[in-house]
Amino acid sequence: MTRSTTLPHVVIVGAGIVGAATAYYLTLAGARVTLLEAQTPSSGATGASDGAVSVASKRPGTMMQLAREARDLYAQLVKDHVLAGAFHTRPTYLFARTPEEVTLIHTQGHDLASAGEPTLALTRLELLNRIPGLSERVLAGLKVPKDGHAIGYQVVSRLLAAAGVTPQRHTPVHRLAVAHGRVIGVETDAGRLLADRVVVAAGIDSGPLLGLSDVMIPRKGQLIVTDRAAMGGAAFPGPLMSAGYLAAKRAISPGQSSVNLVIDPLATGQFLIGSSREEGLTDRQTDVVTVSAILREALEVYPALARQRVVRTFAGIRASTPDGLPIIGRHPTLEGLIIATAMQGDGICLGPLVGGAVARLACDLEPTQDLSALSPLRFAMGPVAGS
Repeated sequence: MTRSTTLPHVVIVGAGIVGAATAYYLTLAGARVTLLEAQTPSSGATGASDGAVSVASKRPGTMMQLAREARDLYAQLVKDHVLAGAFHTRPTYLFARTPEEVTLIHTQGHDLASAGEPTLALTRLELLNRIPGLSERVLAGLKVPKDGHAIGYQVVSRLLAAAGVTPQRHTPVHRLAVAHGRVIGVETDAGRLLADRVVVAAGIDSGPLLGLSDVMIPRKGQLIVTDRAAMGGAAFPGPLMSAGYLAAKRAISPGQSSVNLVIDPLATGQFLIGSSREEGLTDRQTDVVTVSAILREALEVYPALARQRVVRTFAGIRASTPDGLPIIGRHPTLEGLIIATAMQGDGICLGPLVGGAVARLACDLEPTQDLSALSPLRFAMGPVAGS
């Protein structure tokens, strides 16, 4: 990105992966950055994620294309030594348990191939050869070999270190400072902080600030971590992702609460198993009923998990929208305000790419990607929390 000649001061609200990436690219452009976080960095959805940098599950169109570009950007950041050792390529294995799900993963494979993504259709036996121990319920699979994995809080830490930006912790933003149709800063407990641009990237907490509370839908996801099944590496090559998870991602609008199974073999030899999809819930508690439902489904697919112990459960709150797409772009009526929120659970995958695009917007440049489908203009926005 070309260095900004005006060196704008940009306040970023939210120190998750999108906020951290925005800070990184803004500092590269020569802008001055103040990063505000209501709690601590990565304390929201970024820190409660599965780390998937995945094209396999994305809806065809904008999200699939952006995910492919985002994954390539991760690889570039590794080469640039910003994320060296923090991103790893590994395959995703979509699997089907019913004839209808076989059709679904076949359709997804066709859409991925049409987008230029390599895939490999697998029979039950071929999938079993790659992941021994699968149950008889698994009928077929689809391998997406170029996917990857990154741990959210590690990416945030690396980006902030590379940017030389220290977030102001425990600094919630209560209102936007507005004058003559322009956002000129933010209001915090410490007073007004002026800025040339304000970027709101605070996940589900963005709603009240932006007048989007009626648009942004909280979605709780519970996840499970087991003890080690293998020493010195992952138990099998990459995550198992159910066609049900795929169906939820391809849905035009958020659906009913459900379990969309992913069994993720971690580099530590543990398993990360998730997740629930609980619409409208904002608490971060796990419960026995939901955790048990996730485990029962996981055991039906991969009975070898019966040997493992659960060592941790946790939950995160994702922000979704009625059309299942993020909200990224300039505010339609208030100058100086840029929105980057509602990542739909894809924040780890898209975070660095979105941060680069938002940084360009903050420097009065257009993103290199076509983000028109994600524009805030598609929603009727309420009044912002301004003064």
